[in-house]
Order: sequence, then structure tokens, then C-alpha cells
Amino acid sequence: MQAVKMKQIGKLDYRSREAYKTLRTNIELCGSEHRVIGITSCTPNEGKSSIAMNLAYAFAEAGKKVILIDADLRKSVLVGRYRAGNVKVGLTHYLVGQADMQESICTTESPNMFIMFAGPVPPNPSELLGSKRFHDLIEKLRQAFDYIIVDTPPLGSVIDSAVAAKVCDGMALVIESNTISYKFAQRVKEQLEKTDCRILGVILNKVDLSSKGYYGNYGHYYGKYYGQYYGKYGEENG
Repeated sequence: MQAVKMKQIGKLDYRSREAYKTLRTNIELCGSEHRVIGITSCTPNEGKSSIAMNLAYAFAEAGKKVILIDADLRKSVLVGRYRAGNVKVGLTHYLVGQADMQESICTTESPNMFIMFAGPVPPNPSELLGSKRFHDLIEKLRQAFDYIIVDTPPLGSVIDSAVAAKVCDGMALVIESNTISYKFAQRVKEQLEKTDCRILGVILNKVDLSSKGYYGNYGHYYGKYYGQYYGKYGEENG
């Protein structure tokens, strides 16, 4: 395994820490059969990767052995945002057969938390996430970890999340407050429902707690975000 030091993990204020503990507890209450949890969003920049990372850390803090899988193969932000140290091998290397599972996993300062970063951008991310090798990886990890958190691309932009959802026990949808419209969120929810993966719920992110009535402009950005991102996610890396 590779050893990395993580930046910013656990450096949250009291309110945020309590929110992640609540999220962790809610997932635990969904049942012991829900151990592979996928995290997605409608569009980029809604905070799904930060939530996936901090949720994994919350499980590790509670004594659970957890691994975070960075399955956002098109446009991962986790390495640049959190990693301190060199990561030579990632999920892509494993999925194309260039590395085994142990080589692809990173240890962290927390003895209970492990990460598999995405690796280089492949030309066929959807096919790799839908491959038998990815399915087998999740099954192997089930034997070694209490929880597996899978950070997937925004489902409103590309289909990768729906493909990855097929190996997850449940999916959580991150929605940025006052940004994503009801219709757009419903559309993404319907996409998830087609995978037959249980939708565990919605995580409302970036809520302005200092403002009353922050739902006032809910729906304002549907046309802007849908038109800007759908079909373009990760193009610059493709």
C-alpha cells in the first residue's frame, strides 16, 4: 500500500462535525446491509467529494474500518485538495490491469481510513466502472472493510454514477442549496431509480444558515446549470 498524509481532513467546525456524525448515524440506521455507499450530485461543484471524504472520516472516527473510492475518473478533485505526498497508483491503474488492489490503496494518518484515488483520466471511464473488474474490486473490499464510500461523478452531467450505482448498496444525492431546481433534481433521481439501487436520501449542502427563507430562489438556475454542464463534464480531460 501507498502511504499518504492528508490535508484538511477533520478540520471542521463544531457544527460541521456534528452534521457529519448525524449523516453517519442516518446511514447506519438504514441497515447493516447498506455498506457500500455511493455519493453523487446533479452538477459539478456541489461539494459531493468533500462530503464523501468527511463522511468516510466520520466513520473512521467511530471505529469503523472504511475505504473511500475515488470513482470520479473524469475530473477528480480529491488528490489535489486533500493529498500530501506522492500517489503513483490509483483506481484507473487497477481497472486496466496495471496494478493489483493492494498497490492501489493508500493508508492515511487514521488507522481506520484508507483511500483509493482515481488515477489518470482514461478514455473509457463508463466502461471501466461497468466492468467485471470494478465489480470484483467492490466484492473484495466488502470482505476487508466495514464501509466503502464511493465518490462518483455528477449524474446530471455523465452516466458514470448510474453505472457505478449498480455495485452500491445505496446512493446519496448531494444538492447545493438554492442552486439546483426541483425539476433537475427529479430528473437525476429518476436516473438513479433506473439502476435499482436504493436511494438513501438527499444531502442539502452549502446552506446559508444565517439567512431565513433560503429556499426562496430554489429553481432559479435550472436552465443555466443544465445547459452548461450536461454532456460537457470532463471534456477537457477526455
